Amino acid sequence: MKLLLDTHLLLWAAGQPERLSPAAHLLLDDPNNELLFSAASLWEITIKHGLGRSDFQVDPRLLRRGLLDNGYAELPITSEHTVAVDTLASLHKDPFDRILVAQAIVEGISLITSDPLVAQYPGPVRYV
Repeated sequence: MKLLLDTHLLLWAAGQPERLSPAAHLLLDDPNNELLFSAASLWEITIKHGLGRSDFQVDPRLLRRGLLDNGYAELPITSEHTVAVDTLASLHKDPFDRILVAQAIVEGISLITSDPLVAQYPGPVRYV
């Protein structure tokens, strides 16, 4: 199964695995799952790192290289993803989370998230 990780799960998987739930560990450790990260997550991390946010103190270049080296696949943002955001209910205002949901819907893959608000979107969104 293809799994797109939301930004916080991505950060935790890469640097703070103790913060992952047992359900998240099971999904990430299953060799049958293909793990993906979105270009949107790296964009979010780059912006928030540059703003000095304490929860985004990771070098985005090193994170990207580490993810690729550990078998994660990168999901680029396409125009199809961006226009799909328009079809989403206004449950969540964060543009980064909204593009991740749109990507999951368009690509037919599961978005796994630690955000209960994001998990309220219908479709392939799973709270872990």
